Amino acid sequence: MQSSTMATTSLLSNTFFLLFLLAIASINISCYAQIQDRKVYIVYMGELPTESTYTPMSHHQNILQEILEGSSVQDTLVHSYKRSFNGFSAKLTEKEVEKLSDMEGIVSIFPNRIYQPQTTRSWDFIGFPENVKRIPTVESDTIVGVIDSGIWPESESFSDVGFGPPPKKWKGVCDGGHNFTCNNKLIGARYYYEAGLPSGERSARDTQGHGTHTASTAAGNIAEGASFYGIAKGNARGAVPSARIAAYKVCFSGGCNTDAILAAFDDAIADGVDIISVSLGSLYPTRFDADPIVIGSFHAMKKGVLTSHSAGNSGPNPQTVANDAPWLLTVAASTTDRRVMDKIVLGDGKTFQGLGVNGFELNGTEFPLLYGDNVSTTCELPAAKSCVKDCLDKDLVKGKIVICDSTTDMVVSVPFEAGALGTIMVLEERFLVSSVYPLPAALINTTSGDLVKSYFKSTLNPVATILKAVSIKDSEAPVVASFSSRGPNPSSPDIIKPDISAPGADILAAFSPVASPSEIVGDTRSVKYNILFGTSMACPHATGAAAYVKTYHPDWSPSAIKSALMTTAFAMKNTKTSDAEFAYGSGQIDPVKALNPGLVYDAHADDYVQFLCGMGYDSFTIKLITNSTCPGKGATTVQPRNLNYPSFGSQVEVGKKINLKFTRTMTNVGTPNSTYKAKITSDDRIAVSVEPKALHFKSLNEKKSFVVSVVGDGLGSGEMARVSLVWSDEVHIVRSPIVVYSISKVSKVRKFHLS
Repeated sequence: MQSSTMATTSLLSNTFFLLFLLAIASINISCYAQIQDRKVYIVYMGELPTESTYTPMSHHQNILQEILEGSSVQDTLVHSYKRSFNGFSAKLTEKEVEKLSDMEGIVSIFPNRIYQPQTTRSWDFIGFPENVKRIPTVESDTIVGVIDSGIWPESESFSDVGFGPPPKKWKGVCDGGHNFTCNNKLIGARYYYEAGLPSGERSARDTQGHGTHTASTAAGNIAEGASFYGIAKGNARGAVPSARIAAYKVCFSGGCNTDAILAAFDDAIADGVDIISVSLGSLYPTRFDADPIVIGSFHAMKKGVLTSHSAGNSGPNPQTVANDAPWLLTVAASTTDRRVMDKIVLGDGKTFQGLGVNGFELNGTEFPLLYGDNVSTTCELPAAKSCVKDCLDKDLVKGKIVICDSTTDMVVSVPFEAGALGTIMVLEERFLVSSVYPLPAALINTTSGDLVKSYFKSTLNPVATILKAVSIKDSEAPVVASFSSRGPNPSSPDIIKPDISAPGADILAAFSPVASPSEIVGDTRSVKYNILFGTSMACPHATGAAAYVKTYHPDWSPSAIKSALMTTAFAMKNTKTSDAEFAYGSGQIDPVKALNPGLVYDAHADDYVQFLCGMGYDSFTIKLITNSTCPGKGATTVQPRNLNYPSFGSQVEVGKKINLKFTRTMTNVGTPNSTYKAKITSDDRIAVSVEPKALHFKSLNEKKSFVVSVVGDGLGSGEMARVSLVWSDEVHIVRSPIVVYSISKVSKVRKFHLS
């Protein structure tokens, strides 16, 4: 009986224990599912309240406490934006996001997304030599904030020899992580990361090279004798070498998180930087209320800080420019008169110029040349010719040069991994830039490629070699690079974007010695300087130019600096770039001329608010963002094309008669008692007039308004009419493009509004 009772008790105990374990497992599975379902969202709350008793962090925690289900505030809160604007990022479920969206004071909620990161000769080419006139004391007090992949503090470009202590206005810190030291040149560093990153990445130290390259291009010291394996040798320098740098690392091996980008803006503005450089962005346009760069740069603009931004690398397709808010300076990439090229020499003595930053010197003059079925024992012929991954037989290609047909130069990784000596890549698409490759390599077009293949077929033992790259003169420059993103502006069709172009091809600048110079896995070379291309390289050129202008005009608004750069830009030729202003904006940047533009188109936060109202943003949302409202009922809606912008644009309907008016206001920053007369270039499709035809100024900072009228019979599908308006007092030339265009029926401009 006792044993039976004990057995029953034991059975019951085991049953209860089993049920207990199942319950715990159920809870754990439920919690795990909740954790798995959580994603990072950015909760933007607009301006910081002015009440002295308001504590952002406490408010954010209280909000989360109200809506969280099964998780603690500590486990979910990622960033609290509390220095320059209001908001936070947190790990939330979809249900929690729904609860948040109904709460008062929430402007917008958007998911965390991944953005991607987008010089010896370049400054000289745009007329900005080393001995350009400067104001050293003011330049030394100028702080350039770089939001990127971090920085390599030991680079010669960031040495503080000869520098005094940081400017008194600096309120930032050096929080670069383990074994990271700032100095009197690199005065600040921060990094932003989420749990789960490798410990080696928890630092402001740049392991990719991108941030080091952009920072040194904008404001690096003069580094004599810089080169990439002897290629493009010269003095690498930034536009303002005496300026200070603050680095904000938001890009890691997985990309650049939007919540980190917004946190970097929050800090940079409060730290006291003068100019912000952002060479990263989305691959596609994003609505204004969901773009951290648009939001952050708006608050920067309100504090007098201009943000320079890369236009994107999705060209030459139209409507690909992603960074299109009017308060941003959006920069396209153009070529300089120095191109880096290498040469292919065939066994019959014929030579072909190719594109490639080839730092290798082959020991010998003739190496076996392979193509097609000579390179693979496993793949079909088309795959073998295209060097498809895993097709190349290592035993066949080792020590030989392989011809690869492809649509992208990224095919270079296949022969490299297979152990080939070199590769000749034949691309169908038009290309304008040279890349760094992990082995001797050259890009050639299909015309040259056919001749190389013809030689290969004509002899039993075809041989070739690839020579080390050299710098050559390019008389066609500047031309907008094919990769540079194009307009029309997908978000704001009446604002021409990009704004301006700057050197973005074959740019030599400082680099991280632990980063792969070719970004190809297995390329273990270590370099102090690298040659890169992209609008990422163009952006810091504009950043540096803007910083240079600001040293002479510290009281100018961001829009005034932007106007000076745009209206003094070098007019590029439409014959070289068919997309015209949609490719290069107002033209090639000229920092020296921008010091004395004569007149500027000035705009401030209220002007941009009116612009947003004209785009259809509602007063409630705008008030939350800017503490301003749109005109009440019955008031005239402000048309976006009437924003006081340095260029004039309007999208019109196909075939419909054109009857447009643009209003603008100029501020005199040249000389008192001056008269500017208007001159307009011609286009047969439109008639343009200005009223008044002359602007008479009696004093500095005086403002005068004018109206531009445009009439015409209508444009065909996808057609573009373009002229230039020039105001001149015979000393200053203030030039603005006027572009009227239609969108083709198969390509409609995308518009984004607040949700």
